[in-house]
Amino acid sequence: MISPLAYIHPEAKIGENVEIAPFVFIDKNVVIGDNNKIMAHANILYGSRIGNGNTIFPGAVIGAVPQDLKFRGEETTAEIGDNNLIRENVTINRGTAAKGRTIVGSNNLLMEGVHVAHDALIGSGCIIGNSTKMAGEIIIDDNAIVSANVLMHQFCRVGGYVMIQGGCRFSKDIPPYIIAGREPIAFSGINIIGLRRRGFANEVIENIHNAYRIIYQSGLNTTDALKKIEDEFEKSPEIDYIISFIRNSERGIIK
Repeated sequence: MISPLAYIHPEAKIGENVEIAPFVFIDKNVVIGDNNKIMAHANILYGSRIGNGNTIFPGAVIGAVPQDLKFRGEETTAEIGDNNLIRENVTINRGTAAKGRTIVGSNNLLMEGVHVAHDALIGSGCIIGNSTKMAGEIIIDDNAIVSANVLMHQFCRVGGYVMIQGGCRFSKDIPPYIIAGREPIAFSGINIIGLRRRGFANEVIENIHNAYRIIYQSGLNTTDALKKIEDEFEKSPEIDYIISFIRNSERGIIK
């Protein structure tokens, strides 16, 4: 299961049933769980923590030092959950003193050439398209779909269950359940097909749709729109998530 042509530092901790191909490099201070497959020429560097059942494709680099000039060699980690597909040439940098760790959850697909910068937090169940680049300290909530060649500014947050059109770039937050697209990026409706595929009931989807009509089409400012939603809508996890996300947005949401 482990090629004699791979390099594994004697201090690295490798779980059971791990397949390691030729020319893989595994550094010290690395922990790899069970049932992982690591293909040729992947690099698992200092501070990497990898869960169970992941497949890491050729040329991927996990745990490289941050591309941040403030980094001074502090002890940080890059943490990967379970059952992820990390495709060719994906780069996942470890954290800095800001947060101490970069986190990718479980059951994600990171397609070829994706970059996850220092201190980023990617949830679970996400699909990140080819060559998408995420800057430092971004957050992507669970079950988001980010298409190819998307550029995400540092400190931005993407809500759950969104669909972001390929080639977009943005420096504001993208609230949950919506489609974001066009140039410049803008609200393009709610992600109806994605929500139906995820099992959302029609009445829940309609409530989400009505809430976003108030936010984007009523002419109210954001504070008044959220107050109107609180006053007129029955409480639900979806409505609470929308309100909380927008109210706590530090960069503001896309228009």
